[in-house]
Amino acid sequence: MNLDDNRKALVELANYKMPFGKFKDRYLIDVPEYYYTWYRQKGFPEGKLGRMMQQMHEIKINGLEEFIYNIRKEFKRK
Repeated sequence: MNLDDNRKALVELANYKMPFGKFKDRYLIDVPEYYYTWYRQKGFPEGKLGRMMQQMHEIKINGLEEFIYNIRKEFKRK
């Protein structure tokens, strides 16, 4: 993955919304950490969403939420 691919992946992660459940239509960054922790224990979904949820869990447990908020503000999808 090159730098441009990483940038695109971060922009997508910052603008991605939960497609189902209790937090449907909320940005992944706005889903509470406990939800990701529960999925970590039970198993993340397969595929792209599962990978993004794992990434968001790591971001949240490392206190990097502001980084994602800044990306979303800078590169808001229309």
